[in-house]
Amino acid sequence: ALADTIKVLNDDDALDLFKKTLPSASASLVQVRVNAQTQRSRALATIRAMLKSADKSLRPSLDLLALTLQGKMSLSQGGFEKVIKMVDGMVETLKTEQLDDDHKREYCATQLDLAEDKKKELERTASDEGTAIANAEETVATLTEEIAALEKGMKALDKSVAQATEDRKAENSEFKELMASDSAAKELL
Repeated sequence: ALADTIKVLNDDDALDLFKKTLPSASASLVQVRVNAQTQRSRALATIRAMLKSADKSLRPSLDLLALTLQGKMSLSQGGFEKVIKMVDGMVETLKTEQLDDDHKREYCATQLDLAEDKKKELERTASDEGTAIANAEETVATLTEEIAALEKGMKALDKSVAQATEDRKAENSEFKELMASDSAAKELL
């Protein structure tokens, strides 16, 4: 790429273009003091003008030259210090963000552990409640059977009480008859 650039700069067309754009010492009556910045600006303008009429194969070389001159101009204006400051600022921002991310990660891990503990506790409680429900259902079934047996026993007891009441009534009427006939026999006697 450098060889192509040198070739372009040594080309006759480039020399003619440079002569047209740069003032010659013979054309000026007053000596002009030119600093490096002005020379770079003129060279950049020349290269840009050459880019318009240059062959496609030479364009990358001219682009590289233009980029180099622009970079040197930026450096002379303190551009590189600005870039360094921007990079330092970005590094500080990234460090701060990394610390924030680390703190957030720790917080999330703690919250996750707490949530898992709570989940286990709730599962244990649900299991205990399930066991309590099963025990209660078993107790209800047992009590239902006992109630049915007691109701059956009460019906049998009611029948036996009714039977005993009838037997007592029959015995009572026999006793009354016996007493009435005994009283009648005593009166006769």
